[in-house]
Amino acid sequence: MLIAPTFRRELERIVGDDGVVTSAPGLRVYECDGYTLERARPELVVLPRTTAEVSTVVSMCAREGITFVPRGAGTGVSGGCLPLDIPVMIATTRMRAIRRIDVANRRIEVEAGVVNLEVTRRVRDAGLSYAPDPSSQAACTIGGNIAENSGGPHTLKYGVTVNHVLALEIVLPDGEVLSLDRSP
Repeated sequence: MLIAPTFRRELERIVGDDGVVTSAPGLRVYECDGYTLERARPELVVLPRTTAEVSTVVSMCAREGITFVPRGAGTGVSGGCLPLDIPVMIATTRMRAIRRIDVANRRIEVEAGVVNLEVTRRVRDAGLSYAPDPSSQAACTIGGNIAENSGGPHTLKYGVTVNHVLALEIVLPDGEVLSLDRSP
């Protein structure tokens, strides 16, 4: 499928000129994750900064019948973010805000692009840490951790990502934003 130039320009209007990758060298970065044996290159990569931008981009894709695949930092080794016959990739790496830290209740609210290890750095002085610690924790993102249910050595004692997530704000395939909360 070839993405129409008008669609690309509309994406640029939403996320900025620097938020749409279309050059061959730029796209090469996104053709695989940590599992490098399989490769697939999207036609373009969108780099939103907010949930509202993600929602708008996903709504546009749904309206035009264009498939997309989400991507975190691309450190996974399962091929979970490979754009096999999928023209659009939505990478969440620019969504890096830590919105709220609640040490008393051991909660932190972060955007999908926050690097795993940064969560631990931000709560370390309170004697806390983020237990899911994949070997890529210095580069992997929370959104990717959630998508792949990542873990590491500490998960043997403390559980994988799903055991540490109390709420999610997600964008459905039609662009609707949904909040899921299992907090006590």
